Amino acid sequence: MADINARGIYRDLIRYIAQNGHTITVAYPIEKREKDNTKISKHGAITLLPIRIGNITKCRNKIEKGISTILLQHHYIKSINTYCSTKTFDLILYATPPITFSSIVKKIKQEHGARSYLMLKDIFPQNALDIGLLPSWGPWKLLVSWFKHQERALYKVSDFIGGMSPRNVTYLLEKNSYIPNEKVEVCPNSITPVEKEAVNRKEHDNQQPLTFLYGGNLGKPQGIPFLLDCLESNMNKHDRRFIICGTGTEAHLITSFIEKHQPNNITFIPSLPVAEYEELVTQCDIGMIFLDHRFTIPNFPSRILSYMEKAIPVLACTDPNTDMGEIISENRFGWWVESNSVESFNTMVDSLCNLDQETLSLFGMNARNYLEEHYTVESTYNTIMKHFV
Repeated sequence: MADINARGIYRDLIRYIAQNGHTITVAYPIEKREKDNTKISKHGAITLLPIRIGNITKCRNKIEKGISTILLQHHYIKSINTYCSTKTFDLILYATPPITFSSIVKKIKQEHGARSYLMLKDIFPQNALDIGLLPSWGPWKLLVSWFKHQERALYKVSDFIGGMSPRNVTYLLEKNSYIPNEKVEVCPNSITPVEKEAVNRKEHDNQQPLTFLYGGNLGKPQGIPFLLDCLESNMNKHDRRFIICGTGTEAHLITSFIEKHQPNNITFIPSLPVAEYEELVTQCDIGMIFLDHRFTIPNFPSRILSYMEKAIPVLACTDPNTDMGEIISENRFGWWVESNSVESFNTMVDSLCNLDQETLSLFGMNARNYLEEHYTVESTYNTIMKHFV
């Protein structure tokens, strides 16, 4: 967040809010492992308040992650009390994860008469329970109970809650009967897309392999072992190429796979600057999304937006509980298979390798058009602000 001009779902929204005449204070975390500047800074109508916390993301130590999450609220309250004592707030906008912000939100609401809006980006702790990141046995049961208490408190203190997709909203209401229906709505991930004319993507040459790109986090939620099974079954096939670009707790599995098999049609790029990654997307034919099949909660990864912006279609390999596959299939900008069958993945990839350029381009433009209609920060801003103006 230190670079407020960088692209991303939160920065794009913050800038758009500021451009519409609002003054914003952004309290954001800097993890212990990071070396970023922790000084408060002002950028026009935007004030950045960095808050030093423990390590939470890309953290393979469950105990460290748990303790850092528990202490998160303490660090925020201390910093806000110190640096924002003379400010007045009308709206509190926040996202999950984490879910330990209820006391902060309640405090600001009471002291300022502010309203609150939760952008629900993850449903915790159920997501962690689904894939075994958070055990539910023995002493861990107490921690799970504490997290569930924090989750309920956050939902109750929020005046409005925006879920990422229709099924996300349905799930939240079904599992939490105390939440009024009128309090919850669809408020999807969104960006400020570059102009269509600025998207210089290559046309697929039928004489060249079809290039599949997976870009993003390489962690437990993405089901990396299944991704590797899919890659292994497609090694050295001349009509397809796979590029994996990202970092995360499971990235070492990709590295080990490449070192062991030395495939000639699979490339791993640990990380890239944003501009270089966006250029990479334009050079690929199909963007891939992977989610662990054990998820019972409906996820909707924001990584899909970079594919859609660059007008490339999407192949989603996910659990059956997310409606991502339904949305991309019904609106003809991608394809979906369950993330528990390598055979189904291969059947789909085989068929995609036989598509002509006209069909790929059509699905790509459908993706771009759907993004402009549903996933822009202007739409998100209007969804949120209609409650407060």
